[in-house]
Amino acid sequence: MKKTFARATTGVPIRGVLQGVLAYALWGIVPLYWKSLDRVSAAELVAHRVLWGVGALLIFVVAAGQSSTLLAALRQARLVAVMGLSGTVLAINWGVFVWATTSGHLLDASLGYFINPLVSIALGTLVLRERLRPLQWIAIALAMMGVAVLTWRVGRVPWTALVLAFTFGTYGLIRKVAKVKALVGSAIETILLAPVAVVYLGVLGSQGAFGHADAATHLLLIGTGVVTAVPLVLFTSAARELPLTMVGFLQYLAPTGQFLVATFMFREPLANAQLAAFVLIWIGLAVFSVDLWRRVPPRGPGRRRQARVTMRPA
Repeated sequence: MKKTFARATTGVPIRGVLQGVLAYALWGIVPLYWKSLDRVSAAELVAHRVLWGVGALLIFVVAAGQSSTLLAALRQARLVAVMGLSGTVLAINWGVFVWATTSGHLLDASLGYFINPLVSIALGTLVLRERLRPLQWIAIALAMMGVAVLTWRVGRVPWTALVLAFTFGTYGLIRKVAKVKALVGSAIETILLAPVAVVYLGVLGSQGAFGHADAATHLLLIGTGVVTAVPLVLFTSAARELPLTMVGFLQYLAPTGQFLVATFMFREPLANAQLAAFVLIWIGLAVFSVDLWRRVPPRGPGRRRQARVTMRPA
């Protein structure tokens, strides 16, 4: 009864909104977790994230009743190959993000995730032959101007931001065309990456943190699986219930949280060139959001607008 009332009065399920907000909020503050493990190399952290993530995701797959779906998907060679590619791109993204967080470049990372939605639009145009509307062209142009300003003023290309934006944009593109459920696809990705993680940790041996660090570090390393799986499960659940436009707007919570953590908690210096780049990209995102909202038609008097557009995965 309460759930029906919430849906009727707000136009969207409250539970879905809360799940979406919590998922992106967790992704926004997850740098605090990686920073607590800054004594561990980024490569080793990614290996542990993959290894422990397998266990956490398999538990969620079983709990969601998708075990048979997972087994059926693993028998499809083409799908497994596609998931291997998406998993590789995702591992690169994880590695760069963890490195950026632990080495004092979280602002660059948040810039990358602010750029990501616009990169996804560009990839949709180039690869999927989707047509851009005038406001979307303006949004992309503003993002390119932001990157250009940062490159000119700092004297170097902001590789961290660009690698994060393009790897996650590419990951979203692959997952968009792959015919697999979100949770099952994520489980397959980590299953395929797990042998590489095991071999890497084995080669690392006594030079690695696991088995040679204090108890707190061991618990944090094991917890990387939960840190990986929980926001994903919340996001997957929210995406099933919410209009896609709302999911798209919520995705900006993550880089916003990262920006705030970097500025006010990690005390990373915010140079004028960085601020100018952020402002241009924020304006571009505002233009993008206005265009998105204008494309959502009303569904009768007194009802909220519902999504009829496709947001790229973030």
